[in-house]
Amino acid sequence: MRLQSRYSDVVLNLLVAVAISLVVNFSYLLLLLVEQSSEAPPRSAGEQIAERRDAGTLFVHPDGYGYLIYANGDSVYTPSRRMRWLGLEAGDRIVADLMPPRNAGGHPVLERVRTLNDAEYDYSALYNRTSRWTELLLQLVFYLIMSFVMLSILTSSRRNYSMARYVRRCLWCIAAAVGLYCVAPVTEWHSGQIVMNFMGGRMFDYMLLLKCSFAVVVSLLYSRIYVLISQRQAVVVENERLKNENLTTRYNLLVGQINPHFFFNSLNSLAMLVRERQDDKALVYIDQLSYTFRYIIQNGQSTLMTLGEELKFAEAYSYLFKIRYADKLFFDIAVDARYFDWRLPALSLQPLIGNAVKHNTITRSNPLHVSIRVENGILEVSNPRRPKLEPEPSTGIGLENLRNRWQLITGRDIAILSTEERFTVRLPLLNPDKP
Repeated sequence: MRLQSRYSDVVLNLLVAVAISLVVNFSYLLLLLVEQSSEAPPRSAGEQIAERRDAGTLFVHPDGYGYLIYANGDSVYTPSRRMRWLGLEAGDRIVADLMPPRNAGGHPVLERVRTLNDAEYDYSALYNRTSRWTELLLQLVFYLIMSFVMLSILTSSRRNYSMARYVRRCLWCIAAAVGLYCVAPVTEWHSGQIVMNFMGGRMFDYMLLLKCSFAVVVSLLYSRIYVLISQRQAVVVENERLKNENLTTRYNLLVGQINPHFFFNSLNSLAMLVRERQDDKALVYIDQLSYTFRYIIQNGQSTLMTLGEELKFAEAYSYLFKIRYADKLFFDIAVDARYFDWRLPALSLQPLIGNAVKHNTITRSNPLHVSIRVENGILEVSNPRRPKLEPEPSTGIGLENLRNRWQLITGRDIAILSTEERFTVRLPLLNPDKP
């Protein structure tokens, strides 16, 4: 379970890191798609390139596009995509070939750069540039790794996550972000090659700094939410554990109330056999009594038992009464073998058999028949009602304990049917094939 939970945390952190990387690079991706869709259509073969020998100065508009301004006041439109591709910056002196305007009254368009800042322009360097899609892929991978590292640091521990410990992990996260910022992939403006940030000459790239800061803030916020949710889940698990311990304690107390009642009755029966000097029966009685004692000691703390085991105990327990009520007490057990694997709380039959013997008149002329059978998954224990002339005092603890144990363990209730003729208790069994 711990290994599975660790793997699930890794997968969750990875998914969150992917989301952060996509959000950070969304504007870059959108710009590429817009540029690709808005690329100017090819010009017709009849259009002529105009050569111009004088140099113009490049002016870049805040919206990204530019104009090449000449000394005589002429202006040449320069698309933003072409400026990025050619590596042009505001203030550059450029001698260029021009394409005529598409529409009357429009501006000519920069087509080919001949010299840049009084030096011949090297077009061969452009074809060594890294493609924009490759740059995007590297950016996605970088921010994915960066976010995953920070999330792994911040969510490495769920338990005992104090505020001081959280602050320390935040500092480690920021330190890791600074280190990764220094090795972030950036594109050199003129060469178009991808290098590490500390090698690019512009260490404090405001756009890179903004993206990294966004990734750090989102990681910190997510980790805090993650810790709070984990702590809440830990509280729920701890409450369930305490609840189970409480149920076990209550169950043990209830079982403890059963054991003394049974032990005292059994010792009284054994004492009767000894006084009557029935040695053989006393020996068999001791064997059966030892079995019942052993069953209670071994299974008294158990929650559930199979019906087959409980019936075997009932036969041994009932034998103890048969010795005392020879030819007066009978137990009719009719249970289909297919129900032997069904389960019920341990020591469920003992109080029912004991109460039947305790509260009814048992004579040779009017014997008592205790019936034990199963119908449709319901264990039914019944006996005729023949109240004693002088009824023994009853506290009702036995049936109440049985009801409470059944409710605690199975979540279901037993049915007690009492008429003038019969007393019946119906106990719903648990099917092992159903959860």
